[in-house]
Amino acid sequence: MAQVSRMKLILSSSSLRRLHLLAQIGITPDAVVSPDIDESVNRNENPREYVKRMAFAKVDAATRPGAYLMAADTAVVCGKRILPKAVSECVAGDCLSLLSGRRHKVLGSVCLLLPNGERRMRVVETTVSFKKLTESEIKSYLHSSEWDGKAGGYAIQGRAATFVKYISGSYSNVVGLPLYDVAQMLRGNGYQW
Repeated sequence: MAQVSRMKLILSSSSLRRLHLLAQIGITPDAVVSPDIDESVNRNENPREYVKRMAFAKVDAATRPGAYLMAADTAVVCGKRILPKAVSECVAGDCLSLLSGRRHKVLGSVCLLLPNGERRMRVVETTVSFKKLTESEIKSYLHSSEWDGKAGGYAIQGRAATFVKYISGSYSNVVGLPLYDVAQMLRGNGYQW
């Protein structure tokens, strides 16, 4: 009996977290490409449009003909404001102070480029509510360095889990990749693993 060859899957991402999330559902990309793109938010850009634009740009930066190519982006949004990826304790502290005692949204976009050149896009929204944080809780979290490079200055899968009063939607989306949606997109477009 002839063996059917499997199409390759390329992940366009600099995030080890996304690679680990895919491994949770049994997917190991054939290659990982680190996209070199400008992630600046455009003036007056809608958060949903921003995450879509970022995922599209990551796919475009890593196009590989004849393979499935997947890219994703995650943004923490408070009101209409897209919070930055924390690059310093100061930025992380500002994010945590803003999120303290409030609800916010985590938008995750996934762009899948099919071997035939067609694109599929999905944006997933998760609502997260933080408890009112004390100054000592913020300082302790900043001391942990878990915030480093994280959108909105926190990692829900770490110590920040104790800040979360309520979550509605995909937990893995907040971590960095909406796994249910990724699996449905891949299966629905013929990728087998």
